[in-house]
Amino acid sequence: MAISEKIRNLINNAWVDGYPCLVATTGPSGPTISVKGSLLVYDDEHLAYWERTKKGALENLGHDKRVAVMYANFKAQHDGVLDSGFLRLWGTAELHETGPMREAIFQKLTKREQEHQGADKGIGVLIKIERASDLRGNPLG
Repeated sequence: MAISEKIRNLINNAWVDGYPCLVATTGPSGPTISVKGSLLVYDDEHLAYWERTKKGALENLGHDKRVAVMYANFKAQHDGVLDSGFLRLWGTAELHETGPMREAIFQKLTKREQEHQGADKGIGVLIKIERASDLRGNPLG
């Protein structure tokens, strides 16, 4: 799945623009939705983020690797950048506590994320995108 430059820019700048992405996971204690300020488009098939809080989302990923990501930006819809102000992406997460993929994800983070307290002990999370659409069900590209 090729992610358009427009979608890539919106997601990669979500935190700075004030429209952070939400990641939904589920586990034995039920679902959780977490704000992920580091979420980015890794490549045309993957999203990635830096897990440094190591709380509910990480615990859930230890039981179920399926995730849903939501990006909401009404301004982009009103400005004609997006047809729908919502983007939804579903996929499967891989945890990278050490190794080259962890380092590759870290290198793609913004300076703010790289220098954030706890970043040195963070875990790289790579999400293989399996499906993506806007709120109306139109596929993303």
